[in-house]
Amino acid sequence: MDKAILACQALADMPKNPRFPPNPAAVEIVAFPGVQLLDVAGPMQVFATANDYAVRKGHPKPYSLRVVAGRREVTASAGLTLASSLLPPPRAAIDTLIIAGGPGVRDASTNPKLIRWIKARASHARRVTSVCTGAFLLAATGLLDGRRVATHWTECETLARRFPKIRVEPDPIFIRDGAVWTSAGVTAGIDLALALVEEDLGQVLALAVARHLVVFRKRPGGQAQFSAALSLQLTDEKFGALHEWMANHVDRDLSLPALARQAHMSERNFSRRYAEATGTTPARAVEKLRVEAARMMLTDTKLPVKRVAQRCGFGSEETMRRSFLRQLSATPQDYRARFSTV
Repeated sequence: MDKAILACQALADMPKNPRFPPNPAAVEIVAFPGVQLLDVAGPMQVFATANDYAVRKGHPKPYSLRVVAGRREVTASAGLTLASSLLPPPRAAIDTLIIAGGPGVRDASTNPKLIRWIKARASHARRVTSVCTGAFLLAATGLLDGRRVATHWTECETLARRFPKIRVEPDPIFIRDGAVWTSAGVTAGIDLALALVEEDLGQVLALAVARHLVVFRKRPGGQAQFSAALSLQLTDEKFGALHEWMANHVDRDLSLPALARQAHMSERNFSRRYAEATGTTPARAVEKLRVEAARMMLTDTKLPVKRVAQRCGFGSEETMRRSFLRQLSATPQDYRARFSTV
């Protein structure tokens, strides 16, 4: 790493006595054939950059890092072959165990030997985490039973169906449930690793690492690529047809009376049964779908914000702004500036 660049990364802002451990904390990232490359490299780079900062300040490295697998080399789904250490004895010293995801997780999560090793290894780790679809492999051990869990938004429904004892939440970038952390899709592994560094070494150092990597320390809003329609579909199948109709008609009248008519129910009965089935109100569900539609228009078109608000059924630009702030912690203008593709 270029020392001149490091010197420019606000090192003077770091606390004089950060919480550096006396010995490096062992961090292991579990890989397998067909692993997602960034699920491994993203978190590893966060910890490696934290090491660089510590050494720069005259401290020992806070982390020792290694990729472990059932073989000496594994080929990622992108085609790059990674050198790995063989799975260590379960009782060997460890601080953080990270389970990567990727297309190969389907086979990995049916490997009895690997599942037994992860379960045993996790019992000796201070914390256990998964990145993206790594949640499938972690769930196969039973360690996620009864816990709140995040994974890639496209896999939420499958994960919830395959492991009914866990509570899948599609929106968060990452979730901490006790000593178990799970993250959303791909780059969310970086968000997760930054949170782990912040827990270990403090907010200022985590911010310095984020600045060097040119990422948010805490990304605003929920899972950036998450589908609001999917979230509603995950809650209950009773209103699946209604949710599909709502998503395709965000510009229409989606008031309580209109939705009750579409569902062929009385307003009172519809409101009660909808809340019981989905855990939210019809108004909040409509807002989610309209924000989702507006996000797509803001990033994929050059339509004025006022026109986007009209086409997505908000009625006014101000109404859309308030909805964006509630759901994404950003204004429509800020969201477009950050994510626009046109």
